[in-house]
Amino acid sequence: MGMRRKSNLEERISACMGSLLYVEGKEFYQKNKDERIHLLNLKEIFKNDNPLWLEIGCGKGQFALETAKINQNVNLIAVEKISNVIIDGCERAVKEQPANCRFLNCSAENLPCFLSDNSVERIFLNFSCPYPKHTYANRRLTYHRFLSIYKKLLTKNGEIHLKTDNQGFFEFTIQSLSENGFKIKNVSLDLHNSSFEGNVETEYEKLFSSQGKPIYRLEAYLN
Repeated sequence: MGMRRKSNLEERISACMGSLLYVEGKEFYQKNKDERIHLLNLKEIFKNDNPLWLEIGCGKGQFALETAKINQNVNLIAVEKISNVIIDGCERAVKEQPANCRFLNCSAENLPCFLSDNSVERIFLNFSCPYPKHTYANRRLTYHRFLSIYKKLLTKNGEIHLKTDNQGFFEFTIQSLSENGFKIKNVSLDLHNSSFEGNVETEYEKLFSSQGKPIYRLEAYLN
């Protein structure tokens, strides 16, 4: 059963356009490739030149908003392709008015339309859908077609920080990162029983850890 569409979604989205930078609607796909380019002016948006962090698949935005609150010296854009989900984080942002956190309603493959090459210092992939069936592997956010996008977006010393509860997806990710030129560090096979400090939990993470599931985590970077 799919998620029930929230009432008055279009009106609620419109009311969040201060915190929500762009909504990738049907008209986006009716444009040609060049017309889809809508590069964001980060300095104009955030009023500073601070490093940019990006969460892809932010869900309801809890991790993004909490991380931005803790790290006032960075700017954070939280990306989610499902409007019905991202609206919760956007509405919270409208109330809290974080100076360094914004939302972007688009698919990961279209991020180069909004962000310049070498503009992102850190990418967070938190509990991405594992798409366990082999035939759906190309939808995984650590499949090579997505990693090629991240390579373009990341700064020279940029990193990917990933968390998941799915062992199969974690193993797939390690192999995919390695095959595509990434180095891996700070691997944890049970994050909540490790010495790692400063972890910000997501909604899914709280649920899975309460069920006794281990949380897998890694960091990846390019040479």
